[in-house]
Amino acid sequence: MSTLITSGIQISVRTQFRPDLSNIINSEYFFNYTIDIENTNSFDVQLMMRDWYIFDSLSDARYVNGEGVIGEQPILKPGEKFTYTSGCDLRSEVGMMKGFYTFKNLIDGELFEVFVPTFSLEYVAKLN
Repeated sequence: MSTLITSGIQISVRTQFRPDLSNIINSEYFFNYTIDIENTNSFDVQLMMRDWYIFDSLSDARYVNGEGVIGEQPILKPGEKFTYTSGCDLRSEVGMMKGFYTFKNLIDGELFEVFVPTFSLEYVAKLN
């Protein structure tokens, strides 16, 4: 698990290779990532946007952005945690993702960026 704290928001990431959604013969590798977001600030925050950079060892890098995560823009009170799982496909056995979320401080309305720790997407059989 990778963990990083930015501006009072703790982000932890776990990944999992999904053989049931992958097709190794056709170079299609699918991974899930589960992200825990915890507000350690003394004020409420709302996750507004996500920005992802996806690196595939055999393909061009991709940039993905949009509102919220999995169709939600969760509000977190101090000490609250939000967990979600999403996925990513690669054309090779090894890649990585990094990015950031844009949050809103619900007291003063200011937007701020929270970085997601860089995490690897690895087909474990390739590493043996």
